[in-house]
Amino acid sequence: MTQSLQEHLKTSIESINQLNGLTDCQRLFHGRGHAYPELSHVNVDWFSPVVLITLYQEVDEAWLNEQVSGIQELVPECASIQVQFRSRKFAPSEVLWGEEISALRTQEHGLQYHISLGKAQNSGLFLDMGNGRKWVKNNSQGKKVLNLFAYTCAFSVAAIAGGAEKVVNIDMSKGALSKGRENHKLNKQDGSKVKYEGVDIFKSYSRLKKYGPYDLLICDPPSFQKGSVKIERDYKKIIKRLPELMANNSDVLLCLNSPDLSEEFLLAEVARECPQCQYQCRIANPEVFIEAEAGKGLKVLYFRYVSS
Repeated sequence: MTQSLQEHLKTSIESINQLNGLTDCQRLFHGRGHAYPELSHVNVDWFSPVVLITLYQEVDEAWLNEQVSGIQELVPECASIQVQFRSRKFAPSEVLWGEEISALRTQEHGLQYHISLGKAQNSGLFLDMGNGRKWVKNNSQGKKVLNLFAYTCAFSVAAIAGGAEKVVNIDMSKGALSKGRENHKLNKQDGSKVKYEGVDIFKSYSRLKKYGPYDLLICDPPSFQKGSVKIERDYKKIIKRLPELMANNSDVLLCLNSPDLSEEFLLAEVARECPQCQYQCRIANPEVFIEAEAGKGLKVLYFRYVSS
């Protein structure tokens, strides 16, 4: 007999409470990993005080109403239950119960981030990257950092908190970088240590180089972005430029989000395009991000760049 979403949520929340209890933001149920075939179209996230249900296919209204009553019981701290329909054009959202909260602040590893609900497809903080941000915070002391595909600059916030000397954020979306600037301000960080470049990475290597060489590079590209990025074709273009960007004995954090590409793809690209990068380890995803098939979820690989 298959378990209901309520049963899975109850198990997950009990496990969370046995550890550290609910934090400000975390995934409560990860259906998209296909470990629960009957619920592979559902994710449930907690952005205190909001529970966000994300749906990748249509469901019955009665089923949704059933989840609302169950979540209210399981998460008494909840003040709003919302749903985002990723299966529909423009990924619209609606409030199922409680307050209409569209903007809030959340905390992770002692740092704060602005979260936007109901307007954009993404909230502003990718929860599967939590361990990656923690690693960056713990490994940035005194370093000059290049943050490629910076989005809302969460890695940059973590790097400055970890003692980075400077961070250069690169993203085509000036709107996303503006939100990144607000994230730095939210954490009362020194703005003189942070730069923002709203440019196309593949056309702006000279702009990137002028701030280098870098002691840490973070690259977290989208798997596909119409007109600008197709990761299977384009990742090698970034990797082959590493010798122009990196200092000797520096760190490189390469991320891969595509479920269709394994970490072996990334390892092979690095071995061919930049053999000076020596693979060190893979940074594990948070435990809740269970995958039915290994390698389908987020891959975060740490390399050491040694020029000679």
